[in-house]
Amino acid sequence: MTQPHPRLLHRLAGLLAAAALAIGIVPGSLRAAALPAAVGGQPMPSLAPMLTRVTPAVVNISTTTRVRVRDAYFDDPMVRQFFGLPATPRERVEQSLGSGVIVDAAKGYVLTNNHVVGGADDIQVTLQDGRSFKAKLIGTDPETDVAVVQIPAQNLKALPLADSSGLQVGDYVVAVGDPFGLGQTVTAGIVSALGRSGLGQNSSGSGGYQNFIQTDASINPGNSGGALVNLRGELVGINTMIFSPSGGNVGIGFAIPSNLTSEVMAQLLAHGKVQRGSLGVQTQAITPRIAKLLGLKDSNGVVVTGVGNGSAGEHAGLQPGDVLTTVNGKPLRDVQELHNAEGLLPLGSTLRLGVLRDGKAREVNATLTAEKLASIDGGQLDPRLAGVRFSELSQNLRSQGWYGVAVSAVQPGSHAARAGLSTDDVVIGVGGQRITSLGMLRGLAGVKPRQLVLVVTDGEDTRYVVVN
Repeated sequence: MTQPHPRLLHRLAGLLAAAALAIGIVPGSLRAAALPAAVGGQPMPSLAPMLTRVTPAVVNISTTTRVRVRDAYFDDPMVRQFFGLPATPRERVEQSLGSGVIVDAAKGYVLTNNHVVGGADDIQVTLQDGRSFKAKLIGTDPETDVAVVQIPAQNLKALPLADSSGLQVGDYVVAVGDPFGLGQTVTAGIVSALGRSGLGQNSSGSGGYQNFIQTDASINPGNSGGALVNLRGELVGINTMIFSPSGGNVGIGFAIPSNLTSEVMAQLLAHGKVQRGSLGVQTQAITPRIAKLLGLKDSNGVVVTGVGNGSAGEHAGLQPGDVLTTVNGKPLRDVQELHNAEGLLPLGSTLRLGVLRDGKAREVNATLTAEKLASIDGGQLDPRLAGVRFSELSQNLRSQGWYGVAVSAVQPGSHAARAGLSTDDVVIGVGGQRITSLGMLRGLAGVKPRQLVLVVTDGEDTRYVVVN
């Protein structure tokens, strides 16, 4: 094998040493660790000193979830009675692996992804030193894929959170996690892009609120919930997903910025859920045909197609036919960007909107208010639905093309619960009648069929729930 020329090695070592000084790895910290191999008389720079502080704060998370096995044949009450099958639904146990980051050593708070721990019956957190703890779920936010769990552990190491708004394309970053359950693994790369959105469905089955950091640091299954850190060892993001035709790393990974995770975490710790504001307006992308109808020069922005009564949009003076062109001074390119602006800001924040109406540009301020969703007790519709609370779909789901009525609460032990109806299901039909709104469901209150059949979806599959 041909050996590199000594001058080339010497020059490479000099460049790497200079880079180490530029990124903050000072000679003192290098001397504190074991000296790396020298090339041409120059010590090679290393991330090891920084990683000795980071890796104890990154944990392995394993979960166990009991999932009801649905079978159209054996779920039929008549079939169960004929074969003498027990009324208890059949279940299977699913296990999964992921990662997490300790962000509060004193209280044992661990940041991770919703898709790692959401819906799990048992959560186990294993530290780098081998200690394992049963974790308590503090809260999850499917729309941003962020979750917080807590472990009863002492002598923890936590990562400080960086201001992710200061990231730039080209900054060096390091990903730490547990890919494929192999054990803690470190990969390095750069920030490839910022503010990525429109990447399809997230763990909630919806488009969610997306503002991802893109990196070429290798991220693989099991890295989810792990840390993306800068070269100072500060948390800049939570690794969450990859883009890959094969399922493995191809150099396109995504992380949730630390600023967003810290805001979501603060609400989860305070309320157990995220309280989001809404403009209360319906919007549509501007196609060339719509641009021509509205007399617009281009297809930039989104057009308002509806404004809710008493909504923040109505108070700001928005009207159907208005074209929203900017949000807080930034050009508005599509509906997803407006969706992000609503969902990524705390309740009570003010959005400065650029509006084009009748060819004239103006600016309005709209304060995000809590979305008020009408609801009804299922017992008012049919005694068999007692213990179920039905609500209108949120603006977030409606903007993504969902229809139906949300199941916002199900009392344990109720007829509906025993039949398999669960919170966050969406009822899209009753018997042969399609249901698109709460008003349509109310309209069926006088109809009492002998067998009550609900058509239900959870975003992944559609099924029948028979309530007797």
